[in-house]
Amino acid sequence: MAKLIVKDTEVNILKVNGEDYICLTDMLRTKDGDFFITDWLRNRNTLEFIGIWEKVYNPDFNYGEFAIIKNQSGLNSFKISVRNL
Repeated sequence: MAKLIVKDTEVNILKVNGEDYICLTDMLRTKDGDFFITDWLRNRNTLEFIGIWEKVYNPDFNYGEFAIIKNQSGLNSFKISVRNL
């Protein structure tokens, strides 16, 4: 597995079908202060970007479920979880 060094932090790079994917958790560790991927994912702009990416690259993308998630983003009560694959 390839790695980048960002602000003295290793960021893993995974190659899948000739495409490089960076580890977002590793990348976010370089940010100053307490900043976790779940906070980043709660941001409406982040979710809009992910939605566009999914529409382009995921033929099985569930538009209806995503619309529900996106509409809730930004609310104080909105929480989203992540899982490692």
